[in-house]
Amino acid sequence: MMLNIRDLTQKGGPVAISETFDLSETLAGRVDTEAPGKLAAELTAHSQGGLVTVEGTLRFAIRTSCSRCLQPIEETFNVPFREQFATRPEAVPNEDKDEVHLIAEDHIKLDSYVEEAVWLALPLAAVCREDCRGLCPECGANQNDGPCGCNKDKIDPRLAGLANFFES
Repeated sequence: MMLNIRDLTQKGGPVAISETFDLSETLAGRVDTEAPGKLAAELTAHSQGGLVTVEGTLRFAIRTSCSRCLQPIEETFNVPFREQFATRPEAVPNEDKDEVHLIAEDHIKLDSYVEEAVWLALPLAAVCREDCRGLCPECGANQNDGPCGCNKDKIDPRLAGLANFFES
């Protein structure tokens, strides 16, 4: 997705950007996550005094598995997107120097910024629900379906000899 700075400044008003991306390349490094559809980017770009602001929403869905019970889940994201670019350093306010990207060309390729927003929105450990109980460490049964009957009392093997000490 390319944004032409010269065209944007000549128009004087905001420019709407609507595009779709295929996320399969972006998520190629994640073996646990796939994108069943495309990412929809609904962005608006405007320029004021050498400062270009691109903001809007990124919508996409992913398929992954719960990190606790391994059940498949599909999650939809609406990610806010906001990036600022400056064509000259003096256009950047002092308080925003760390958040504004300086550019030297008339075009901005927004793909890498969109990919970064997607990566930052992905959960580190997806769960199917907040109270997911996960799998039994003994038998591997899904504990959300009910108790499995395994003995949950853990005895430290170093102290196992003392278990029957008081029984005589």
